[in-house]
Amino acid sequence: MTAEPDIDATVRDDPQNHRYLLEVNGEVVGVTVYHLRGNRYFFVHTEVDPEHEGEGLGSTLARGALDDVRAMGMKIVPLCPFITSFIERNPEYAELVDQPLLERINQRD
Repeated sequence: MTAEPDIDATVRDDPQNHRYLLEVNGEVVGVTVYHLRGNRYFFVHTEVDPEHEGEGLGSTLARGALDDVRAMGMKIVPLCPFITSFIERNPEYAELVDQPLLERINQRD
């Protein structure tokens, strides 16, 4: 049995490009894109490089981004299916969602 290599995963905000980056061993392998309006982060797209799918890195990225938003005292509007699914699986993040605004947006569909 071979040992898993050490993975150094970090999540950092890249505000100039409106996204959070997931870096593994110094290489960007994932991104979640947002639009900032007032005190709300509208998460619109998340992706992880296909070669890293199934490693739980998408969840690492979502957790890091949402923890950062929480630390700033902001709210989110999850328009990205991955972020929405992550929150459903991790209800401790549900209080970050601006539910009334999300419901108004969803009524327009």
